[in-house]
Amino acid sequence: MRIFAGDLEIDKVKRQFFHSRNMSKKALTPGYIFETSWEVCNKNGGIYTVLSTRAKTLQDQLKDKVIFIGPDFWAEKKNPLFKESKTLLAAWRKQACADGLNIRVGRWQIPGEPIAVLVDYKPFLEQKNEIFGWAWDNYRVDSLHAYGDYDDSLTFSWAAGKVVESYYNFFKLTAKDNAVLQAHEWQTCLAALYINKYVPEIATIFTTHATTIGRSIAGNNKPLYDYLTAYNGDQMANELNVEAKHSVEKQAAHNVDCFTTVSEITGTECKELLDKEPDEILVNGFENSFVPSPVKAFNDARKEARKTLLNVANTLMGTELGDDTIIVSTGGRYEYKNKGIDVYVDAMNRLRWDETLEKNVIAFVMVPAWMKDAREDLKSTLTVKAKAEKSKAKKATSQAELSPIGDPRITHELHEPWGDKVMGQLNWLNVHNVPEDKVKVIFVPCYLDGADGIFNKHYYDLIIGCDITVFPSYYEPWGYTPLESVAFHVPCITTDLAGFGLWANEVKGAPSEIEDGVKTIHRSDYNFDEVSNTIKDTILKFSQFDTKQVNAARKAAEKIAEKALWKHFITYYYEAYDKAIAKRDERIK
Repeated sequence: MRIFAGDLEIDKVKRQFFHSRNMSKKALTPGYIFETSWEVCNKNGGIYTVLSTRAKTLQDQLKDKVIFIGPDFWAEKKNPLFKESKTLLAAWRKQACADGLNIRVGRWQIPGEPIAVLVDYKPFLEQKNEIFGWAWDNYRVDSLHAYGDYDDSLTFSWAAGKVVESYYNFFKLTAKDNAVLQAHEWQTCLAALYINKYVPEIATIFTTHATTIGRSIAGNNKPLYDYLTAYNGDQMANELNVEAKHSVEKQAAHNVDCFTTVSEITGTECKELLDKEPDEILVNGFENSFVPSPVKAFNDARKEARKTLLNVANTLMGTELGDDTIIVSTGGRYEYKNKGIDVYVDAMNRLRWDETLEKNVIAFVMVPAWMKDAREDLKSTLTVKAKAEKSKAKKATSQAELSPIGDPRITHELHEPWGDKVMGQLNWLNVHNVPEDKVKVIFVPCYLDGADGIFNKHYYDLIIGCDITVFPSYYEPWGYTPLESVAFHVPCITTDLAGFGLWANEVKGAPSEIEDGVKTIHRSDYNFDEVSNTIKDTILKFSQFDTKQVNAARKAAEKIAEKALWKHFITYYYEAYDKAIAKRDERIK
């Protein structure tokens, strides 16, 4: 993996890349970029972060020749991430609708505000048998055993391909325009294959952020890493009942002009399970426009976040923990083993029993689960407290007010709390947030979208208030959550099974420690206890830092985040564009 650590602007990065090429060959750059993903204007996971934080960098370069294509779920409801325009590309939109494409055109409400096209794919569900037949006849994509979200994903993918085709033809683009389509994850593979077949003048890139079969092996508690070279991807797809998703992913990897993934560790996975080594590694970056600036605004945001986190925790548990409390958190998708949630909870329990711990610790588990709504008892108490504070009412705190509200471990109601893994593990470990415990664990099982009913703040507006974060992933192709943490100057703990953790080690040239802003723990198929103890010991160590040491660790986190800005990592995309366009040129000779 190549690392750009200097403070280079985008144009300088491009020039460095171009200069490094054989000077007898001109670098090939795109005139138009189409990107399609299930997560365009649809905040769901890490791919949303990849696209939304990189968009401004591309938009600054190509202006409105960068077009994102996503699914239109919203029907008559307003999508808060999408601002529709009746005038933008109006003539094309009219023609596309006449041709049977039900689309909306507007701006994605993210930095850069790029053009977004949302397509209603539902009408194509009626044609799914014909579409799947086409995929088999042309690319041997086996959809026979498809189930679940496969039908929606591939019909959306098919519709996205038609959107790109429609735009290309309407504006009379040619091969000289060097248009590129980049499809993300298996859900959009068919768009790339469709374009390969019907608009061969467009160069195609497919990016897998995590292979279907690799995620399935890990998620089914099978050892992935020790046996990676022994696994047969097709055989395992059959065994784990993911043949259809694996098939379309594999065929896209082998048929696009440039196959990419997001880290070296996933590149090895692709080589073994998809029988295709990536043509390029597209390392994930971040855009620091999400981070409050200048210093006063940052400090104010951090102070507000800590106040909110402590207020909710104290209200829930009936405590009076102060600002010297160590606030820890983990977050991301609710993939219990893959994201390391299980080892995080275990480590917090071990820290709870460590007699050398002197400070109070609140450990938040911020992962969306199957929840009903905000807890009304907690919500109403927070409202009463807020009104009292606003009116500056002063009175002595009664013992009743210091009593926990219901279950002091969770902020929102779950549909099936008896089947929830976090609650089950807390019960198993006998973690009940009793007053004498120095470590308290609070489960926040909701999307922190600013309207959850309890915190009413976005995830970024809360993460900035933490002291340290923990993301001990077992399966993590890159790892945006630790990168987001350091971007907000919060030191984090991750593992070397995450692409980000490996990158942090490479930046340092040795295993990264918490003093470096990132603690990268060695993780394998079988060292759960070792990882748990190392997390516990690292948090204990951090809790003993003086102010100077804490500030140094926070500064180190900020510096490593700066090295991962898109203005550095965008160069990998230029390399992928170049390779894709060059391969396209060979195809259409």
